[in-house]
Amino acid sequence: MDQARIQLDDVSLLFRAYGNHTPSLKQAFLNSIFRRQYSKTEEFWLFRDLNLKIEHGEQFAIVGPNGAGKSTLLKMICGIYHPTGGQVHVKGQVAPLIELGAGMNPELSGRENILLNGAMLGFSAKQMRRKAEGILDFAGLTDFASTPIKYYSTGMMMRLAFSVATDINPEILVIDEIFAGGDVQFVAKAKDRMHQLLNTSHIVIIVSHDLGLVQSLASRAIWLDHGTIKADGDPKIICEDYARHEAGLEPIVR
Repeated sequence: MDQARIQLDDVSLLFRAYGNHTPSLKQAFLNSIFRRQYSKTEEFWLFRDLNLKIEHGEQFAIVGPNGAGKSTLLKMICGIYHPTGGQVHVKGQVAPLIELGAGMNPELSGRENILLNGAMLGFSAKQMRRKAEGILDFAGLTDFASTPIKYYSTGMMMRLAFSVATDINPEILVIDEIFAGGDVQFVAKAKDRMHQLLNTSHIVIIVSHDLGLVQSLASRAIWLDHGTIKADGDPKIICEDYARHEAGLEPIVR
């Protein structure tokens, strides 16, 4: 079987920000009369000639400050954003956990959303019914299986989303800060499951501000800042240097 792999070759991404995103009715009317165009207020390159390889079996973490481009990088890997230049090559089925509740219907129950998510990922209703009890049990939501998820807490939503995404055994699992609302017991279970995924040569990609979580989960990490990879390597060293930088301290001489 072909092994999962991700490769970014000279990837660049141009962002354009426009003024007057939501003009008033009066403004829109005057713009139509005088043929005014919405003004472009800013144009900037978030990534320039970015190169990155993530191999099968890697538990890969991305750390960096807000605005560094971490979530945007994940969205390019997931195919949500397309690069302005360069190529993004992804080999393997991707299960993205980027936004809690994405792909779920708040009016449907937990069990019904399991079937819905399975259908979106190409599984039949029969297949997902067989998986449903195990998913609900792992998420600790058996007693809430028939409850519409609009009544779920953030932690319950996180547990359900993670349990569905990992039970389908994805080749590439992408996680963006979803453990922020998780309880300690479930995070421990989630760590064990992610390690199990790697036993079948999968890739797990994690973005988190929790440096302790990164060090406990990742086998490799990068420090991303303003779209540039400042460091790549051992998660412990990466997290230590990043934390010292954020605290205004010099990096440790090694």
